[in-house]
Amino acid sequence: MSGTGNERPRWLTCPVCQVRFCAAESDALPFCSPRCRLVDLGRWLDERYGLPVERDPAGEDTPEEP
Repeated sequence: MSGTGNERPRWLTCPVCQVRFCAAESDALPFCSPRCRLVDLGRWLDERYGLPVERDPAGEDTPEEP
């Protein structure tokens, strides 16, 4: 930020509840509130979210040891 005081507020949409909020007013970015941050964490812990895994076409399912 340039510090001129003329910056426009940055508006974001909460990924949990879809509410638009001013980023400068949230202490839980990228969420609108600590509650939405905890809801998102709970979804990761319940395994509702996940990262895609690409299987090796050669059939090796075990990762190599470093």
